[in-house]
Amino acid sequence: MKCPFCADPNTQVTDTRENEDGDVVRRRRRCVKCDKRFTTYERIDLKMPHIVKRNGNRTEFDHAKLAGSMKLALRKRPVTIEDIDAAVDRIEARLLSMGEQEVPSEKIGELVMKELKKLDKVAYIRFASVYRNFADVDEFSEVIREVQSRPRRSRSNPSAAPPTGEDDLFGN
Repeated sequence: MKCPFCADPNTQVTDTRENEDGDVVRRRRRCVKCDKRFTTYERIDLKMPHIVKRNGNRTEFDHAKLAGSMKLALRKRPVTIEDIDAAVDRIEARLLSMGEQEVPSEKIGELVMKELKKLDKVAYIRFASVYRNFADVDEFSEVIREVQSRPRRSRSNPSAAPPTGEDDLFGN
């Protein structure tokens, strides 16, 4: 690390501390040449893939936009913010695990629909109507039949219906 005062590359770390969450490391440094002290912060820098839109334009992945679209579909539904954040985190983890530099927006839409289907069926239908650009009521009816045809799990016995491959975002 170069000294910000004299640009000498020889610095020593005098103190290292992690923040409460453990995702940032704070280091106090001292320049060997000018003896001035300064602080650096070390953070994880994950490279999210760029999003390729339907029209071919490319844009950076936006966590806030993804969370916002899910919150819009889940508006006035009985789903906690923690559940929404966890779903967004699972989508991001899936995108990172793909290892791609670019991902089509359609792939993200499908991941969002899988998560919404698990969280809330009404929100899933809301999102699907916009994402798939429903033209008439028949398309709504088709998606509603699809959601209703899935076997319901008993609340008293969660193991009553085995999970399908579609239930797990990672295919487990």
